Amino acid sequence: MRAKELISNLVLPLLPDDTVEQALSMMSIYHIKDLPVVSNSILLGLLSEDEATTVEPQTKIRDIKLSNNYIYVKSSDHVFEVLNRLSENKITIVPVVDDNEKFIGIITQDDLIHFYASSFSFNEPGSIIVLETSKRGYSLSEVSRIIEMENASVIASFITELDNSEAVLLTLKLNKNDIHEVIIALERYDYKIHASFSEKEYNDDLKDRYDQLMNYLNV
Repeated sequence: MRAKELISNLVLPLLPDDTVEQALSMMSIYHIKDLPVVSNSILLGLLSEDEATTVEPQTKIRDIKLSNNYIYVKSSDHVFEVLNRLSENKITIVPVVDDNEKFIGIITQDDLIHFYASSFSFNEPGSIIVLETSKRGYSLSEVSRIIEMENASVIASFITELDNSEAVLLTLKLNKNDIHEVIIALERYDYKIHASFSEKEYNDDLKDRYDQLMNYLNV
């Protein structure tokens, strides 16, 4: 998946003649905290909500010294680069430019969340197991073989690194609701179960986290 395929059709950039009041209104409507400023297809920088709230509402965007002038991704960049830019810079949108660095659109946090939700089979029925293992000492093929011995299959997986540790969390989405026997089998092979969720538990937890995210975005 390339950046150009994630561009939002809803969120529009700011223009230099727009006011701070307009910018804050747009941020509220889109539930984001940053917007790019564009003039004649040239990306001038990003305006953040924090910057906008330090000046008078009728101030023109052109009169504000913009930060983050060089934060963007190219249309051909991989989706992982988009995620990296969002995380690295703690922003809620990423501008997209073409090979000539002309502005062509915006990718939002929501766009990225929807992409990962669909790409990693989160909507498929099943359960979740989270294993704690060493960064170099695990084999996904071995873990999958153990799971398949219990008549289940891995339909998605990803790794989360732990700060200042050689350990990682391996999150597995399985195509089976009852995973009791799978957990016993993994523990028999000395895999440490960090967490596990049945479909209902997972959906309830996901809803709670989604509600928390929506509350945060509406602050």
